[in-house]
Order: sequence, then structure tokens, then C-alpha cells
Amino acid sequence: MKDFAGKIAFITGGASGAGKGQAKVFSKAGMKVVIADVRQDALDSAVEEIVAYSGTDPKNVTGIKLDLTDRVAYTAAADKVEEIYGGPPHLLIQTAGVNSFGPVEASTFDDFDWVVGVCFDAVVNGLLIFVPRMIKAYAHKEEFHVAATSSMGGFMAGSTTGPYSAAKAAVNNLIYSYAEALKPYGASATVLCPGNINSNIGNAEKFRPEHLKNTGYHVSEGTMKTLGAIHATGIDPVELGEILKEGIENGRIIVLPDHNPDGRAAMLRGQHEAIENYTLTAEQRAIADAERFKNFAPPPPVSDDSGPPPSMWGVPEGGEAFGQARADLDYVDPSKKFSK
Repeated sequence: MKDFAGKIAFITGGASGAGKGQAKVFSKAGMKVVIADVRQDALDSAVEEIVAYSGTDPKNVTGIKLDLTDRVAYTAAADKVEEIYGGPPHLLIQTAGVNSFGPVEASTFDDFDWVVGVCFDAVVNGLLIFVPRMIKAYAHKEEFHVAATSSMGGFMAGSTTGPYSAAKAAVNNLIYSYAEALKPYGASATVLCPGNINSNIGNAEKFRPEHLKNTGYHVSEGTMKTLGAIHATGIDPVELGEILKEGIENGRIIVLPDHNPDGRAAMLRGQHEAIENYTLTAEQRAIADAERFKNFAPPPPVSDDSGPPPSMWGVPEGGEAFGQARADLDYVDPSKKFSK
């Protein structure tokens, strides 16, 4: 997809962070942009900010308050897009996401239902609700495209981001599938996999639904501030939006933005080689691993989105227990649990 002017974009998580950055970029490219988010105040503020950034007519930016896990409400939102702009989006970007850190063995059903619900199930909802409409309206007539914001964490294990890493791995694979499936209709798909974004995802726990608040992780104001400090070092959302736009324009199915591409490539090679080596015998694998480690020491097998360790930037008060389990979980190793 190369021509954006006059077309329609629907962006989830568009009231902040990466989603808002994408909305600014594609609005400036001439698109009519709809942003979806669960927070009305954030939506109102973001709409004004996007209009000011792009210089577009205010009628070309619309905010829709939406719980992406509510399929009835999501379908109504799709109807509203068509009512306002005369058709479904030409560009669907699903960026909304949440995360919480803690030992995966401490996770509860609520932890999985919340994180996987927003990071994966909501992506499924968007694809199943919008793609049939997009095909009917635009196949072989106009350019259209689907995209999702995933994570480098989708390529590797995350011992303290189990639900998040699993959800992102699923998003990656699903978008690969759509990229192939949409070819007969003259369209494609892109998955954006950044490492760290300057966003407010660190505050996600504040918006966790009441019925999903039984977490196995230690969560406090300090741990949220710690996560915020990690993400403050991430890539600028507008820069990330420009990178995604360039990837879509050039037909990239996977976009891996980073200021240190050699480092990212080394991390991925190390991960993939470790997986490939499991096809070998134990003896062959030991030899292969020794050769692999000779000139390159791969990072520990944790989600890239965990960012630098707290010791590197100073821990906010109460943040020393970041990534730990609740103190009352008697089966979790004591070294992984919060202790006052």
C-alpha cells in the first residue's frame, strides 16, 4: 500500500503511545483517521493533538470509546466508521496492548485473560470484524492493508512476561497468515515488532478491569513507576509510526525497528539457532552451542520488552519488587516473591 491520501485508517490504542504516534503519521499522510481506546478523556485529548500535528480538518479525525474485547461494541464501532466516512478502513492497525510483569508460574487466569485478551483476542476481533468488510469494499479496486503492533518479545521466551510473550508470538503468526491469505484480494499485512516504546503502557494496571484483578504478581505504584522508567527510554512513537509507514509502503510483512539493527539481528539469530539445534542429537547440540557461543554471547532468554535491569536507571521507591510474585503464593520460589 503506497497511496494513503483520502483513505480511511482505524487504529486501536490510538489515544496514547505507539497508536497515537501512528495516528499522527497517517493523518499527516492525508488519511481520515479513527482512533479507538477505552478512555474517553485520553481520546478527546489525542484527537486534538493529532489534528494539531497533521494540520488536517478536525472532521478527518474521530475518536471512538471502545472495549476491544467486546465483540458487539466492536461491530458497532465498525458500523460507525462506515457511517462517518462512507466505508470500512483501507488501513487497519491494531496497536492496543497491556502488560504486567511477574514469574509466569505465579500467573492467574485473570492475568492471562487480561493480557491475552487485549494483546491477542482483540486483534482477532478486529480482523474478523473488519477484514470481510474491507475485502467486499476494496478487493482489486483500492489499496487496503492490515497491520498489528507486536513486539520483539514475540520471538523469544519471557520468564516474567509469559502471557504477553505468548500473545505477541500468536499475533506474529496470525499476521503472517493474513499476509498470505490477502494476496488474492490484492492486499497484504504487516506486523511491527519493536523492542521498547516510549509509551504509558507502564500504567496499564490502573485500567485493568475489576473482574480481572486477581493477579499473581506483586503490583504497586512503585512497580508501575519502574515500568514507566523502562519505557521512557524507548523509541519515540511518531518515529515508530514513520517506520511502520515505510514498511507498509515497501511491502514488508515483518518490521523490526531499532537503532541497533546488528544487535537485534544477533538476538534473533541466537534464538533461532538455539531452536534449530534441537533437531540435533544431544552430542551434536553441545558442539553447535559451543561454536555459537564462541564469538557471541546471547542475551538471557527474557522478553526484550523487559528493558534494562532496574539497577541501570535507579529504582523508584517501591519498585525493587518489580517482576516479582505476590508474597502469599506459598509454592513460588522465595527469591521470586515480594518481601517487605
